[in-house]
Amino acid sequence: MSESSKTITWSDPRPSATAALQLSGLEFLKRMAAGEVPPPPIAKLLGFELVEVAVGDAVFEITPDDSHYNPIGVVHGGLALTLLDSAAGCAVHSSLPEGLAYTSLETKVNFLRGITSATGKLRAHGWVTKPGKRAAFAEADLRDAEGTVYATAASTCLVYPVG
Repeated sequence: MSESSKTITWSDPRPSATAALQLSGLEFLKRMAAGEVPPPPIAKLLGFELVEVAVGDAVFEITPDDSHYNPIGVVHGGLALTLLDSAAGCAVHSSLPEGLAYTSLETKVNFLRGITSATGKLRAHGWVTKPGKRAAFAEADLRDAEGTVYATAASTCLVYPVG
């Protein structure tokens, strides 16, 4: 049995969280995608990044590796769910003005195929299906470079004022 290791470094998330409250969702996420705001620790831990953002739309990318595996020899479904929840949630966040925040209330996922380290780069694309001032709804899908769908999700987010 051989062992592997990873070294993970991340930035304190508190300053970014404070900045998120002082900007529109789109401005905050654009700054993150540009590297001006550090990504959240979960993104560093799992190895995914925000690569595109527009109003009501967000895209993350990841290349799964063996560190994402579950005990039965495939990438854990929690990785796909995390990517889909992030893409759907950030799509909602990108539609919010300064002074409003969100949190996921529910994310329903459908796993369509297994993911392995041989799958290659995956893109999680999220888009708002219905914006709202109290609740917002979004969908997301997870695809490989050829466009094959590995998982889909529907998300409900609570929208609330901050400050």
